[in-house]
Amino acid sequence: MKLAGVLLASSRPLSWVNTAYPFAAAYLMATGHIDLTFVVGTFFFLVPYNVAMYGINDVFDYESDIRNPRKGGVEGAIVKPQFHRAVLWASALLCLPFVAFLLAEGTVASDAVLAVSLFAVVAYSVRGLRFKEIPFLDSLTSSTHFVSPALFAIVLTTGTVNLEQVLVLGAFYAWGLGSHAFGAVQDIVADREGGLRSIA
Repeated sequence: MKLAGVLLASSRPLSWVNTAYPFAAAYLMATGHIDLTFVVGTFFFLVPYNVAMYGINDVFDYESDIRNPRKGGVEGAIVKPQFHRAVLWASALLCLPFVAFLLAEGTVASDAVLAVSLFAVVAYSVRGLRFKEIPFLDSLTSSTHFVSPALFAIVLTTGTVNLEQVLVLGAFYAWGLGSHAFGAVQDIVADREGGLRSIA
């Protein structure tokens, strides 16, 4: 039960809609109907995706999070070291059945989009990659977290992306870049004290 509480808190429930909605909206606009793939994909990008994205982040950002007054509430949990291994395992295991289903339902193109999306989730935070500590690449990766579910839905359902969709997704991506960079400003002090670098 303690682990469940940690996973819930670290997954930022108030932010779940930010990844589920792009997938669901793009899927509905592309197909006009709700089916099993829509339900599975929407739930995946609602819960497991966020458990993984933010859980991995909270594990590897522990040193800066304990210095950050914003953490420990709705903007992110402080995951104590005794939970780190369990959070990482839970993140992978919760995603696995959903990813397997979506890969099986998809094509080579949609599978590639999903792979990029999942790579961005890991690469942003995990030690050895830490894209979040490479200015500009941090914003590029963060925006990918939110735009890729929509792109995945389009490619999964239609196999192609038309010019109108490219323009809409491009605008969404540009907004995501600016949003991440602007949001990073409030963490400058905590990140510096924790030895982290970012676009801010």
